Amino acid sequence: MTSASSLARAGQQRAKRTAIRVASVGVLMFGFAFALVPLYDMVCNAIGLNGKTNTDAYSYDSARTSVDKTRLIRVEFLTINNDYMPWKFYADKSSVRVHPGELKTATFHVHNPTDRVMVGQAVPNVAPSQTARYFHKTECFCFEQQRLAPGESLEMPLRFLVDTELPAGIRTISLSYTLFDASDYASPEASGLENQVGLGQTVPTQEVIGRGQ
Repeated sequence: MTSASSLARAGQQRAKRTAIRVASVGVLMFGFAFALVPLYDMVCNAIGLNGKTNTDAYSYDSARTSVDKTRLIRVEFLTINNDYMPWKFYADKSSVRVHPGELKTATFHVHNPTDRVMVGQAVPNVAPSQTARYFHKTECFCFEQQRLAPGESLEMPLRFLVDTELPAGIRTISLSYTLFDASDYASPEASGLENQVGLGQTVPTQEVIGRGQ
C-alpha cells in the first residue's frame, strides 16, 4: 500500500510540473505580445487570415473601375488601442456609405499624450472576413509605422474602394484598426522621421483634439 508520505510527494511533484507549465505559457505569451504585429502581418500575408485587407492596393487601377450606383455599402470604422498603447486614436466619422467602385477618403487621427517619442503601428481587420478580398486600399496609414514626438498629433488619410464584385447579400463592412506600440521594433524610416510620418500629415494638437470623436 502506498504510504501517505509517498502520495504527498507525488502530489507536490504534479503541482510543481503544473506551475512550470503555467509559467512557461506566461513567458511565451509575454514574448508573443511584442512580436504580435510582425507575426500577424507575416501569417496574414501568407494565408489571408482573419479578414486582413489587401495591401497590394497601390497597383489597383481605380480609374478603370466602374461605379455601381444601384448599391450603397455601409463601411463602419472602429479604432482600438492595444493595452500598452496610450495614444488617442479615432476616426472623423464612425461610418460612411459608398457605392461599389467609388473611391472614398476617410480621415483618422492620433495624438501622443506622453512625454516620450513613440512609434505606432495600426493593424487592420475586416468583417465579415470574406469581404477582405473586395476591400481595396489605395492609401492607408497602416502601410507605414507612425512616429510621434511628445504631445504631437497626426492626421492620417485612408483612401479605399469596395469592389463591384462584392456579393449582393453584403450591405455592411466593418473595418477595424488595432493600434500597437511599435517603438521597440520601429523601422529605420519611422525612427528617422521628425516632422512628417508615413502617409499622414502633422497638424496642430489642439486642432485635432478639438474635433472630438
